[in-house]
Amino acid sequence: MTYITKPQLHHPRLVENALGKTRRDYEGSVSTLCAGCGHDSISAAIIQAAYELDLPPHRVAKLSGIGCSSKTPDYFLGASHGFNTVHGRMPSVLTGANLANRDLIYLGVSGDGDSASIGFGQFAHAIRRGVNMTYIVENNGVYGLTKGQFSATSDKGSKSKKGVVNHDSAIDLVSVALQLGATFVARSFSGDKAQLVPLIKAALSHQGSAFIDCISPCIQFNNHAGSTKSFDYVRDHNEAVNTLDFVVPREAIHVDYEPGTNTLVTQHDGSVLNLHKLAEHYDPTDRISAMAYLAGRQAQGEVVTGLLYVDPRATDLHEGLETVETPLNQLTDAELIPGSKVLERLNASLR
Repeated sequence: MTYITKPQLHHPRLVENALGKTRRDYEGSVSTLCAGCGHDSISAAIIQAAYELDLPPHRVAKLSGIGCSSKTPDYFLGASHGFNTVHGRMPSVLTGANLANRDLIYLGVSGDGDSASIGFGQFAHAIRRGVNMTYIVENNGVYGLTKGQFSATSDKGSKSKKGVVNHDSAIDLVSVALQLGATFVARSFSGDKAQLVPLIKAALSHQGSAFIDCISPCIQFNNHAGSTKSFDYVRDHNEAVNTLDFVVPREAIHVDYEPGTNTLVTQHDGSVLNLHKLAEHYDPTDRISAMAYLAGRQAQGEVVTGLLYVDPRATDLHEGLETVETPLNQLTDAELIPGSKVLERLNASLR
């Protein structure tokens, strides 16, 4: 399959978005992952979200590390910028790219091995610095490329395909992201496109560090009885704290909800998150309550999904560093090298 090019012909009646592009224009190469892999469903959700947001593909920079998940950026947004880094180092490369050119939309795609093991420190620092990005972890709880060993996100007590029990405590990435100051935190399931697409749309439009932990079952090594990352387990234990609609500023979307309470959260760019509360008394703008709720449901074996936390007044790394509005890679030599007098004043201010 690796040598087969995806046909470029489009059906003449495909619906176009505001840019005159069809959904096919946001696709990439033919996937080489196992048939039925949850990662391909996430790729399809990213394609759908970018299409519905009318994103110009050339304004998106997609970055990844190493692993099954980190192969997936080749399967979506084929006309975007892309960089496949070394194992666990994607967050640092993304941070550097963001500092150099703040005008791009940054999408980091990683896996539980890439982000929760060798890249755990990289993940932590990118989140705590508030890099303006959407960071998606395709979480299957195993090392799929090396035949299914437990990863750092494998739940304690879960069983491997061969019946081995995991005795190590799991790293819960959404709890870590909340503790480190991420301003948009969500969890979803690759088999729930209705929930995942609006979450990705909202994350891509968020100013600050947006993190989505997406449970994505590995059909080869972690989709059996005893696994807490299988399709059946997540479906049976999924507790959605809200349903989400994402409303962009330029258009009105009329939503017909079942009886319940709605919460409107306006983001920095004017877009609106329309949340329908399912969990009683759940407040997605209260970080501490979100952490307590996650811990409580996790202790009962539940997989909490939905928008877990959002800060509508979030800032990003550039605001904290007070960088100029012009991307650094567009500044001239005269602006980058202001002269000895300016340097002397700067040095004097630091004494």
